[in-house]
Order: sequence, then structure tokens, then C-alpha cells
Amino acid sequence: MTATTRAGAMDVYRQWWLHDARWYQGVAKRFGHEVANEINAEALRYVATQVGRRIVRQFGGKPATGIEELRLRYDACAEWMFPSELRDGATAVLSDAEIELTMRQNFAVTMVRMAGSLDGYECPCTEIHAGWSEGLGVELTGNCATACLRHGDPACRLLMRVADPAGRS
Repeated sequence: MTATTRAGAMDVYRQWWLHDARWYQGVAKRFGHEVANEINAEALRYVATQVGRRIVRQFGGKPATGIEELRLRYDACAEWMFPSELRDGATAVLSDAEIELTMRQNFAVTMVRMAGSLDGYECPCTEIHAGWSEGLGVELTGNCATACLRHGDPACRLLMRVADPAGRS
């Protein structure tokens, strides 16, 4: 009898993302891409909101003290949902109320492509950012993709504009 090697965390992530891509493909075949994209975005926003709440707790339960700390919190959200082993990306502060997330490689797009589901797939990135922001207690006044790997751009560029970088209501 031979010993079985235990799966590492990245192996588990890869299997779940492959599952997700195949799940998306199954829903798209049966009910159409519009329904699959809608359900996918809804589920990811829910998860992202929970991640944002977790990150707030990790930062002591208080609002960010400014745009740079908020950027760090968005980075922490990204790392929690999409570990750096599965993506090549970073955030940057563009102004006192704008943060840009750049992704040069995204494991989710790779897995959707591998599952044969890229045609008709719409990236749920803005819903993920809306969820992170909700969980972080931050109001977005702008949330858009300015470039996307899915559409052949060299990187995804996602712009978030916040009402108050310190998260005060």
C-alpha cells in the first residue's frame, strides 16, 4: 500500500475554482449566461461582504483612518479571497478618494477559460468590490472596470471611488 500525499491549500483552492467554473458552465448551459452571471455575482458579493467584515475585525473593528489604510484593507480582502499564489495584482491610491486595483493574472479567469466557459462569462469584479466595501463599512460613489483580462486587455483595472476614505457616516 502506498502513502497518499495530502492536498495542500493551493490544491484545494484550485479544485474549488475548477468546481466553480464547471458549475458556472452547467448553469449557463441549462439556463443561459445571463442567469449564470447573475447568480455568480450575487454569491461572490455575499462572500466578499463577509470577507470585508472579517478584515474590519482584524484591523481592530474600527473604520480606516484614511485612504492608505483603506487601501491596505482592500489588499487584505483580496488576499483573503484570492491568495497571491493565485493572482498577480495590487492596489494603488490614485487620489484622496480613489483606489485602483490592477490584476495582471487572475486565477478565476484562468479556471473559467479552462472549463470552457469564457464565452458569455461576465466578470463579477465590481460586485466583489461592492461587497468588500459593504463589509468594510465604506460607501462607494464609483465602482467600475476600466480594463479586463477577460476581454484581452493585459490587466484588469478596477477603479473604486469612496465617499469617505475613513468610513465615517
